[in-house]
Amino acid sequence: DGKSAFKNELSSVGVSITQGAIVMVGAIGSNVAEVSLNLVPYRERGGMTPQEVVNLWRDLTPPIPDVVELSFSADAVSMGADIDLELRGRDIEQLGRAANDLTYTLASYGGLYDISNSYRTGKRELALKVLPEAEALGLTQADLGNQVRDAFYGREAQRVQRGRDDVRVMVRFPQDDRRSLASLETMTIRLPDGTEVPALSVAEITPTLGNSTINRTDGQRTINVIASANREVAPPETILVEMFRKHVPQLMEDFPGVTVSQAGEAEERTRALSGLVSASLVALMVIYTLLAIPLKSYLQPLVVMASIPFGFIGAILGHQIMNYDLVFFSLLGMIALSGVVINSSLVLVDFINRNRRLHGMGLREAVIDSGMSRFRPIFLTSVTTFMGLMPLMVTRDFDTAPFVPLAVSLGFGVVFSTAVTLVLIPALYVILEDFLSLFRADAESNAEPEETALPSQSQA
Repeated sequence: DGKSAFKNELSSVGVSITQGAIVMVGAIGSNVAEVSLNLVPYRERGGMTPQEVVNLWRDLTPPIPDVVELSFSADAVSMGADIDLELRGRDIEQLGRAANDLTYTLASYGGLYDISNSYRTGKRELALKVLPEAEALGLTQADLGNQVRDAFYGREAQRVQRGRDDVRVMVRFPQDDRRSLASLETMTIRLPDGTEVPALSVAEITPTLGNSTINRTDGQRTINVIASANREVAPPETILVEMFRKHVPQLMEDFPGVTVSQAGEAEERTRALSGLVSASLVALMVIYTLLAIPLKSYLQPLVVMASIPFGFIGAILGHQIMNYDLVFFSLLGMIALSGVVINSSLVLVDFINRNRRLHGMGLREAVIDSGMSRFRPIFLTSVTTFMGLMPLMVTRDFDTAPFVPLAVSLGFGVVFSTAVTLVLIPALYVILEDFLSLFRADAESNAEPEETALPSQSQA
């Protein structure tokens, strides 16, 4: 309708842009610039998602001369890049070559963009190294560096108080001598015994390029290779699996001493999943305990919990039917599903036990009667749960999109597990009772000889 999709635009040079109450700490310096676009509400911009805006912005941006790194993001808060590989090693030059090779490898995959690495060369500088013969005279690397620094930067001689100002008096070379590097070659260096000698006679001066930043992890230099992914074309999880299966071992073989590990979003996802697995095991143990107490059995809770894996299968099938990828919220839905799908199994097993204990029914009769009596409430409970989650599953609203996989896991998991429960749980209950009857028969057969021996002894 001709209306702009942008509420406002903000650009910044040198510092990161604050997103509301969230302050993102990023690179700071005059060589860093950032542009932020705030969008109007979802429905007012025609249903265009932030990721679609970012993709369009990237396509319309022409090549920018002399730009080292250019990236686009649709997330105000991000746990890291879609693909973030951290290289560690002692030799920074070897790390740089390995990072370049890994960058070229990622560029061969379709669906990846904003590929870059953190290896940056700094400004030109002169490296000073004390010669072996100068070390024999007692000159150290620290002495050489301090004298050169004092000559060009200066050393504080005194401070003079002028009103409210504190004036520092620095002693250093005259300004004309500090403008030329030739002064470094002609300056003299004072040895520990007070002798002054030319700088070139005690030090080696080598032009080189410094490092813009130095990153270390556990005492090792690190370089990160990052990339963003279009999940519809190239899921980052699939690419990472293939990278660590094919390319990373070859890279570590070509560059000995270099190790590669996951970082960024993949590292956070792995850490979250490990914590989720640990918490899930504790939850299953608590569920087992709570079931064992009222059922007064150690084995019947396992029969009740047998429906949980089928709920997971239903959740996976639901994602296939609804054409959704398995994401972190899908796993959260599966964890919640564990406590929901056992309701139907618990009702069925408890009703079987009541029929046998209160009404004196046989095993087969109690199982059949329970299945017939509990079919309607179990079926209706599952259907109503599914229908209650249906509006959330079919919505395409951007605000509720993260919760759709959770609803899919719950809805389809409940329906599938219920269909299996009505057949599986009665069968497992009968199998368990047949298994336990074998032990009861052995116990009774062992007890009969003892009972017959007691009367004979009393008669004697």
